[in-house]
Amino acid sequence: MRTGTYAATLALLALALTACGDGAPDARPSSTPSAETSVPAEPSPSDVPSSSPAAPKPGSVPPPWLGTRVLKEDAEGYGIAGPTPKELRNRAWTLPDMMPMLPGDGFTAEVDIAPDDVIARSTWVPGCPVSRRELAWVRMTFWGFDGDRHTGEMLINARVAEDVVGVFRKLYEARFPIEQMDIATKASLDAPPTGDGNGTGGFVCRPTVGQTSFSQHAYGLAIDINTFQNPYVKGDRVIPELARWYLDRDRKAPGMIHPDDVVVQAFASIGWGWGGDWNSLKDYQHFSENGT
Repeated sequence: MRTGTYAATLALLALALTACGDGAPDARPSSTPSAETSVPAEPSPSDVPSSSPAAPKPGSVPPPWLGTRVLKEDAEGYGIAGPTPKELRNRAWTLPDMMPMLPGDGFTAEVDIAPDDVIARSTWVPGCPVSRRELAWVRMTFWGFDGDRHTGEMLINARVAEDVVGVFRKLYEARFPIEQMDIATKASLDAPPTGDGNGTGGFVCRPTVGQTSFSQHAYGLAIDINTFQNPYVKGDRVIPELARWYLDRDRKAPGMIHPDDVVVQAFASIGWGWGGDWNSLKDYQHFSENGT
């Protein structure tokens, strides 16, 4: 769950002037105006549209320091949680796709047994509780916070790949936004905590938070979605560490998961449980086949 990844008005005016009259040629006389012809007054500066681009909506552009501010760590190597910076509240940007766009204009998915190069950049190593041949490489389209169609990838246990694709089809049809969908790497797993990552993915060969036994992610049987908008929390521990603003689950910010919403229902339709229903802790990002 720890991630360190990261992020014409003048033309319109000219078009409007030349398109006057439903596209008909300009019928104004080219000669000097007669006494009966009024001469348009010079526009005042306030009448001229500004060529400056509109300021981006707060939360729509990642701050330049995203993923670079390393946090102090506690005795267990986790970052010490702090308040959410204002730049990370109402977070609603989409990071660049790492995969080529899949064809078509709707939901599309491609599933293959994970090839060597994909396994090599993942967290899989000998000794993981699932063999590399049991992992499927899934590429899927999704809606970004920018309202555009994007393509991402994930590794997942091949046994559940078809069901998982069906879930993300439902999220696509509901236009549920995702910041980025990618595969966790060894480098990201070992990176120092910055507390501002926001991943959506499946397989990660690691233990359960605060334990020594393997997580369901290590079997390819769990998925996290928008980890920043849906953090893990147990006592004072919050992951990602700067996501405290999103612990108020009464918020209706984009990308958040709520009880009985489209995300919870989509996973429930394939028999998967949600970490937001747990009692001893809350893992709002987490869905798994066995509910743990």
